[in-house]
Amino acid sequence: MNDRSAQRLAMLQEALASGGTLHLRDAAELCGVSEMTIRRDLATQPSPLSLLGGRLVMTSYPGVTPVYDLTEQQASHYHVKHRLCQRAASFIDEGDTLFIDCGSTLIPLLGQLSHFRELTVVTYALNVANTVAALPNVRLVLLGGLFHASSQSFGSDGMRGAIERLGINKALISAAGVDWERGVSCFHFHEVAPKQAAIATAMQRLLVVDASKFGIVRPAYFASLADFDVVITDDERAPGRLENHPASSLSISVA
Repeated sequence: MNDRSAQRLAMLQEALASGGTLHLRDAAELCGVSEMTIRRDLATQPSPLSLLGGRLVMTSYPGVTPVYDLTEQQASHYHVKHRLCQRAASFIDEGDTLFIDCGSTLIPLLGQLSHFRELTVVTYALNVANTVAALPNVRLVLLGGLFHASSQSFGSDGMRGAIERLGINKALISAAGVDWERGVSCFHFHEVAPKQAAIATAMQRLLVVDASKFGIVRPAYFASLADFDVVITDDERAPGRLENHPASSLSISVA
C-alpha cells in the first residue's frame, strides 16, 4: 500500500470509528481527492471499510451486509478483469453464438469482439447490449422483461425457455461468489434462471472469475463447479484446489 493511500484510508477509518456512514462525495472532499481515487483505494488495498450504495461504512459495524452496486463493481479489479477477458476471448471462434451474462467482469471482453467478422451475442444485460449494439459485425439478441436498475439487467418468467430455444456455442458466466464445496453464486435471484438455462444449453461453459470471489458465498446459488468446462481466473492456487475436487474434468485457465 502506498503512503498516500494508507493515509487516506486511515483518515476515513478514524472518521467512521464511532459507527455511522460517510457519503463517498464527503469522503473524497475530506481527503482532498476525487471519488474515483477513493474507489480505487478501497478496491486495491486491504481495508476494514466497505462502500455500500455510495456510502462508506466499517465492515465490522453491526448490521452491515454487502449489496451490489454496478458502478462500484466496474471500478473493482478492472485490470485483472481485462486480463481474464483477454484469456476468455481466446476460446471464441468465428461464427459463435455467445451467451454473456450481466455484471462487470465480462465488460472488458466486449471491446475484443470487434476483431471477429461474425458473432452473435445473447444477453439479458442492458450495459452489455448497449456496447454490442455498436459493433458492426456482432448480431445482438437482447432478452427482455422487468428491468433491474442495480444490475442493469432484465428478468422474466419466460427467459429460461427463450434461452433454451437458442443454439449457444459458448456460455460466458461471471459470479459474485465461488466456493469449492458450496458452489457458484450471485447477488440477484432473477439472474439464476438465465444463467442456469445458458449453462444447460451451451456446448461449452466458461466461468470467468477473479481471485477475490473465491471463498465467498452470495445469496443466489446457480451452479456447481462441475457444471463448467473451464474456469478462467487469476487465482494461482486454483489448480491445486482442483486436485481433490469431484469436478475432476474441470479445466483451470490461469490468466
